[in-house]
Amino acid sequence: MKKRYYQTYLLLFLFMIFQNNMQGQSKTLGIFYNHQDIGDVKLAGNVSYHSNDQEYLIEGSGANMWFADDQFQFLWKSIQGDFILRAKVSFVGKGVDPHRKLGWMVRNNLHADSEHVNASLHGDGLVSLQYRKKAGGDTEESSSTDLMPDIIQLERKGNTFIMGTAKMGQPLVKVVLEDFDLNNEVYVGLYVCSHNADVVEKAIFSNVRIIKPFNESKEQYEDYIGSNLEILDVETLERKVIYRSSHSIQAPNWTADGKALIYNSNGYLYRYDLNSEKTTMVNTGFANRNNNDHVISFDGRQIAISHHDDEDNGDSAIYTLPVEGSVSPVRVTKKGLGASYLHGWSLDGKSLLFTGSRNEQYDIYSVDIASGEEIQLTNTSGLDDGPEYDPAGEFIYFNSNRSGTMQLYKMKPDGSGVQQLTFDELNDWFPHISPDGKDIIFVSFGTDVASGDHPFYKHVYLRMMPVAGGEPKIVSYVYGGQGTINVPSWSPDSKRVAFVSNTDH
Repeated sequence: MKKRYYQTYLLLFLFMIFQNNMQGQSKTLGIFYNHQDIGDVKLAGNVSYHSNDQEYLIEGSGANMWFADDQFQFLWKSIQGDFILRAKVSFVGKGVDPHRKLGWMVRNNLHADSEHVNASLHGDGLVSLQYRKKAGGDTEESSSTDLMPDIIQLERKGNTFIMGTAKMGQPLVKVVLEDFDLNNEVYVGLYVCSHNADVVEKAIFSNVRIIKPFNESKEQYEDYIGSNLEILDVETLERKVIYRSSHSIQAPNWTADGKALIYNSNGYLYRYDLNSEKTTMVNTGFANRNNNDHVISFDGRQIAISHHDDEDNGDSAIYTLPVEGSVSPVRVTKKGLGASYLHGWSLDGKSLLFTGSRNEQYDIYSVDIASGEEIQLTNTSGLDDGPEYDPAGEFIYFNSNRSGTMQLYKMKPDGSGVQQLTFDELNDWFPHISPDGKDIIFVSFGTDVASGDHPFYKHVYLRMMPVAGGEPKIVSYVYGGQGTINVPSWSPDSKRVAFVSNTDH
């Protein structure tokens, strides 16, 4: 009997050691499984992960990555099927050899002569998509017109590989490799090669994302993939994932006290406490079909929601309730008028802004909370959407495709004095004004999306521009779209923005 107990305790002890090792590895390597030197390097490489800022420091040597013999330090995980790899990158120091390399690597195996594709940034600024078609063969490359980028993306779509690179704030410059056959399951990761056997070079990788995209054979708005709740520092442009979910979560509001984020998922609202990192459901009573158009009042006491009401044939109707929740939300929009999609509060908390389906078109309206009386503010044949007051109450900012593409506009609170703010080929949605009134952040879809649509699961940019006017700048490269930043999500101090990105966890 004692022997049996001893064996049991020994197994439990060994299991605990194994679990601790696994947890330690996860904390040490972040989202990756392992790291190692590939090939016969002279000097060993290393990886350090800083969990607070989710940043990786990779040290690597290696004589070269060319011909049939690769030598480099590789931080990797295995993955199947299609993927999107993205990171912000930088070398540490001036370096020794101008041909030192860093980037994303995709390989069939961990042998030095494996078939591979890699998105490579050289020390002298050269950018190229490099590849080896068969084991033991020479490496080939397709050079990019881009130089010295600090954003590197590598995407797989079946047998097509797409490298995208950019200087932070600029659109991605792409190089495409078609009909390139790698295994369905591959090793993907970050690498550094010094291009000098006697030297170890260092590089920093931040905003690192390995994304499993939406399967295009599935149906949008019926099938969903998982989500990351993220925070963007608008000064440093560094991002941090604070919460991951296998469900679709959408549209985070930042509470007025700065302590929590409120988002929607599966028809309900949830509160994520930033200190405890715990999530609790916000009680919305019978309103259990809420979409991602929930907005907190300027004083932080109330929240308004858009709930698909069975009494209106499932159309979206607007309700208000205390920000902490209520079993009895109070209806604002009247029945039978058409769908109403909430977007903003007035400063005094007495009225709301929404996009309404009235008279067979979508226009912007204000509605008095007490009486439910509506005032139509726009009247165009296109789509007007996303209305929101600035913190001073001087203007309403919104998006409209009245020009042919979806662009940003502002107007006076009575609907007069309309001014267009953006003018490029991208489709811009949901302008949100910082609490200090200085900046606008919004989401931009590419030309692959119709101007009147803002679907899930697309490559989008978060862009920012001064309220006073100026050229929009990309502040984040995101796989998302619908639900990413539909609602006001600035922190009260105007230093950070919450948003949602997507991946099939």
